[in-house]
Amino acid sequence: MQQVTSSRTRTLVVSALFAALIAASALIAVPFGEVPFTLQTLLIALVALVLPPAAAAGAVGTYVLIGAVGMPVYAGGKAGLAVLAGPTGGFLVGFIVGAWLGSAVRSALTKSRPTITADVAAVVTVIAVTYLAGWIQLAFVTGMGVQQAFAVGVLPFLLVDALKGAGAVAIAGTLRRARLV
Repeated sequence: MQQVTSSRTRTLVVSALFAALIAASALIAVPFGEVPFTLQTLLIALVALVLPPAAAAGAVGTYVLIGAVGMPVYAGGKAGLAVLAGPTGGFLVGFIVGAWLGSAVRSALTKSRPTITADVAAVVTVIAVTYLAGWIQLAFVTGMGVQQAFAVGVLPFLLVDALKGAGAVAIAGTLRRARLV
């Protein structure tokens, strides 16, 4: 019983730590049109690679909730429901769904595939879900067509996010070997 409680406590603490790290990563934002460059994708992918699905969604959901209630933790120090309803809000919602789904993909694949294959599939899932949700909301809120929204909100980030995903895979392997999570 104590081992189960210890495991749950560790997961909760690691989830809270990841929520704080995501918030910190959002504060380092390089303005780039409607959607800024941040390190958030790296952290969201890492969350999906090291936490179980519910904990991954909980960690990212905690970050999004903290920003929604007014703490300035979104990209560039922004906060509030207006950000969630604005052009980049879809990316924030996509982070939650992407973390949950990416973690679920990894969990399912590690039973039958090498870890690296499961990790890469999870990262691709996180990024694809995040892009899809962000792209749809960016097009809808701004009135851009879907092609222009793709050109503004997805295309410029593909290479950089692929590199962040590769970094997340490398870091996750190190965290798992150190048994920190």
